[in-house]
Amino acid sequence: MRELRNLDLNLLKAFDVLMDEKSVSKAAQRLSVTQPAMSGILQRLRDSFNDPLFVRVQRGIVPTNRALEFRQPIKQLLQSAEQLLQPKLFDPQTAELTLTIACTDYALRAVISPFLAVLKQRAPKIKVAILAINEQNLQSQLEQGIVDFGLVTPDFSAPDIHSKDLYQEQYVCALRKDHPVAQQGSISLEQFCRLEQALVSYQGGSFSGATDKALAKLGLTRNVTVSVQNFIVMPEFLTNSDLLAVVPKRLVENLANIHYFEPPLQIDGFTKTLVWHERTHRDPAYRWLRELMAEVC
Repeated sequence: MRELRNLDLNLLKAFDVLMDEKSVSKAAQRLSVTQPAMSGILQRLRDSFNDPLFVRVQRGIVPTNRALEFRQPIKQLLQSAEQLLQPKLFDPQTAELTLTIACTDYALRAVISPFLAVLKQRAPKIKVAILAINEQNLQSQLEQGIVDFGLVTPDFSAPDIHSKDLYQEQYVCALRKDHPVAQQGSISLEQFCRLEQALVSYQGGSFSGATDKALAKLGLTRNVTVSVQNFIVMPEFLTNSDLLAVVPKRLVENLANIHYFEPPLQIDGFTKTLVWHERTHRDPAYRWLRELMAEVC
């Protein structure tokens, strides 16, 4: 009984060449080996298959019946092996796969929404699944293939994780279009602190954020009366009230019923970063998707 583990798969290429050339010397030339080396390869083939495989005739060699049986299966096996070694081709128009992205609700509006608009034009058969991000679990989700991309801030780092900064975000003051303050164009720091405001607290229940840290450096506080856990409802809150909110610019810049302007103090923004695992780093499909997201942003 012959076993695959005892077979040198390089011998199959030599077998294929011998079948094509019907000559040991010509096969040696094609494989860039000496004729004695080619004869040695032929002997190893005979030992592996327990058959002469090729017998000498007046001009060259001819295959045995057993060799003829092997010819097509071996050729197909070699072709399959060659295909495995070729770079994987990716055609966006015909590609079918599911991309899973973990992100915040802010990134859903600021990144995913415009990304999907372009993706559906260029790669109509690609599906996209969006998951709520949990940075504590993100590394294991990326490793296990539960998530393909994560949208985070640069603070996130983990082994075997690649990253690309997509853009630098800035904070703006936002309120409804017909708010009395909207007509002013800008407000003083004193008026800013006095106005009733809302903020987003991802942990929930907090009435302090980046803006309050900046104010604290000036010895000031503001009037925050509403705290919510996500950004997605903030534009609706602003539209239906006299509240002001300091929010990322990309959240509100395309909303017709929201007016926004620069805050009356310096508030540090943040960088939105795309992360992915080493397992997809060289895959042409996922590389194309990363490049498209960067282009859209």
